[in-house]
Amino acid sequence: MPPDLPRFSLRLHQGLTPQACRALAASAEAYGFHTLWFAENPFGRAILPAVAACAADTSRVRLGLGILNPYQHHPTLIAQEAAVLDELSGSRVRLGIGSGIAQRIAQLGTRYRPLAALADAVQIVRGLLRHETVTYRGRAFSADRVALEFADRSLALCGRLADGLIVSNLCPPAYTARAVAIVRESAAVAGRKSFDIVQYLPCAARPDGAEAREIAKEAVGALLMALWPTGNDWPVQRETIVRLSGITRPEMVGALERLRRGERAGRVLDDRFISGFALAGTAEQVIAQAAQYRRAGADELALSFAGPQPAVDAAYFAQAVKRLRPDGELAIDRAPQPSR
Repeated sequence: MPPDLPRFSLRLHQGLTPQACRALAASAEAYGFHTLWFAENPFGRAILPAVAACAADTSRVRLGLGILNPYQHHPTLIAQEAAVLDELSGSRVRLGIGSGIAQRIAQLGTRYRPLAALADAVQIVRGLLRHETVTYRGRAFSADRVALEFADRSLALCGRLADGLIVSNLCPPAYTARAVAIVRESAAVAGRKSFDIVQYLPCAARPDGAEAREIAKEAVGALLMALWPTGNDWPVQRETIVRLSGITRPEMVGALERLRRGERAGRVLDDRFISGFALAGTAEQVIAQAAQYRRAGADELALSFAGPQPAVDAAYFAQAVKRLRPDGELAIDRAPQPSR
């Protein structure tokens, strides 16, 4: 029996040009990946031009905005952008809203209030996508008698808003299990029966598993440099991640210091960093590792294929999954149903 696997999707990061995103979108559609997730943080490439191009180039693969933050995209603008992209794509958009990276939001000269910002954004966007006239006074964002001036044909987009959780990069399986338990308990209290869990992960899948692991080390090192807070005063969330990763705090501090001095990740990071923060190895090894995240509660893994040939590696991986699940139910999902 094949293992119980999550759906597999592709995550497209801001280091990719729009042309590279279009090429990966074509590959994702050809090999049956479930969703293209477009990640956006301040100061990198904006994602919406690439999303629009990929929407025009494809007809089946879903398009995930994961995530937009309300500090750069006011909640009213998020609703406008998502509605038009959903119209362009034929109702294939999945909208993710988050509070963004604290250090980068602070560089905008804006007070960072993540919980208030997220709560306000969801309330405003949800109302606009229901075609309501929204008056809302929040702690971070407000709206006064605003409504979309066009009729988006897809009410399903509203139904997909806030119906799930995106677990970001650098979260080990034990952290995923903890997060899933928390959000599902909260959803149950609120009377919500379904809650989709998507997890972002760097991935290196090569016929040479040792080569793949070295590539994964470089990808994890780059993520640690980009996303982990500088200094030793970490948010509680980061403390929890370290505690659940099997890596001690002094080891993490030491690794970060060495990476910031310019040492190569391949010399700094051992296999625990790969098993905790990435999928790496042959396609068969990656599939086995993915099953851990499914057991932790992830319904879908959005994979960033690291290294110089992401489209080739994604195709190699997808072919291995299809051999395991020849009916195509691997992640690699059926075409989306029309909106009702």
